[in-house]
Amino acid sequence: MTTDTGADGAAPAQAGPAKGATAAFAYVTTLFFAWGFATSLIDPLIAAAKRVFDLTTAEAFLTASAWFIAYGVVSLPAASVLAKLGYSRSIIGALIVMVLGCLIVPAATAADWYPGVLIALFVIASGVTLLQVAANPLVAELGSRKSSHFRLNFSQAFNSLGTTVGPWLGSHVLLTGGVFAAGAVVTAATRQESLRSIDFAFLGMGAFFALVAAFIFSARKAINASAPKTVGKAVSPLKALSSPWAVFGALAIFFYVGSEVSIGGMMTLFLESPDGLNVSIETAGKMVAWYWGGAMVGRFAGSFLMRFIPASAMLVFCTVAAGLMCLLVTQVNGPTAAYAALSIGLFNSIMFPTIFTLTLERSTAPTSATSGLLVFGIIGGAFLPWIAGKVADAAGSVSPAFIVPLLGYVALTVFAIACFRTRPTNTEAAGTVSGH
Repeated sequence: MTTDTGADGAAPAQAGPAKGATAAFAYVTTLFFAWGFATSLIDPLIAAAKRVFDLTTAEAFLTASAWFIAYGVVSLPAASVLAKLGYSRSIIGALIVMVLGCLIVPAATAADWYPGVLIALFVIASGVTLLQVAANPLVAELGSRKSSHFRLNFSQAFNSLGTTVGPWLGSHVLLTGGVFAAGAVVTAATRQESLRSIDFAFLGMGAFFALVAAFIFSARKAINASAPKTVGKAVSPLKALSSPWAVFGALAIFFYVGSEVSIGGMMTLFLESPDGLNVSIETAGKMVAWYWGGAMVGRFAGSFLMRFIPASAMLVFCTVAAGLMCLLVTQVNGPTAAYAALSIGLFNSIMFPTIFTLTLERSTAPTSATSGLLVFGIIGGAFLPWIAGKVADAAGSVSPAFIVPLLGYVALTVFAIACFRTRPTNTEAAGTVSGH
């Protein structure tokens, strides 16, 4: 075993919570906000790309696919990078990669090349993956194991704050002017104006990531002092395939992320349509913040309620409620359907971190391998949204596509009931979790 001393030669990391862990936890929380903000920007980008590049719904959803496929491709190499560089250097390196990805966007739009935008999103998401792999063990160690469910859901609330701010600001920049101006038609001039809006959004985000990197660099000694030990060689997530619970949990993450991202990506187009609220696309895009804001409120509330209610019981309730809301969207139109769709964010709130910890408590595989396989499961966000887009194109309407996340929540309910009916066997392992 080797310890992470960081680039600056800070004190060796400690295995458990150290003095200054509270301050280090605050620094890590800013990372949750940063990748939440970046991820949620995809939602207005889908609507923007669809009109600016003249895409089908399924083609527009490739923005989500390009983003989330990075989790499957980069998660294992990211674990190796963490083992070699340690926590602070890995985090700073991840943020630099995210900045570079943002700089690719103007080059892609200058060439009027949609695949270039997809490449940029993959690069940014690769940095986010490394960021999450580095942040996971820090979150696990910066507090007691006993309070892991509370602490992790509390951290995720700040991730949700980022996902709430992202679509509101993104819609203000991406879905105004140009081809989205009132009465505007798609011409070379209006397309160029909208392309420049995309540039502005990503250059601004790149500047934000650069500021966060500078902030983490200034705090690297406090982070290194509280960081857990790292090993010289990463454990392959494939080792977790020996545990049925690890595989079950990875499938649950696959369906959860796929369902959540599908709904977030469809929301702008759905609220804009006559089946939803029939509002302007900018208004619809800004209202997506309500979806992610519900998750933020739910995570704060959930972190409190889990002091009194078993996490598995809460997961059963939330998966059933989310599935019922999806079913309602497919059966009715207008405000009822719109607000049912927006309310799903509230029920999504505690799912991701709770699935993570419930799986870690039951898996018989090494904790690091199980965590790696669970992170790999995030790749569900690359596939289910594309399928939902194909359904929407075939139906000529967005609302029928909610059948895709509905089926995802059915699978999640099965997982939640199974967790409720079994006892944890590895309670010391719970505590490693990420956001998306």
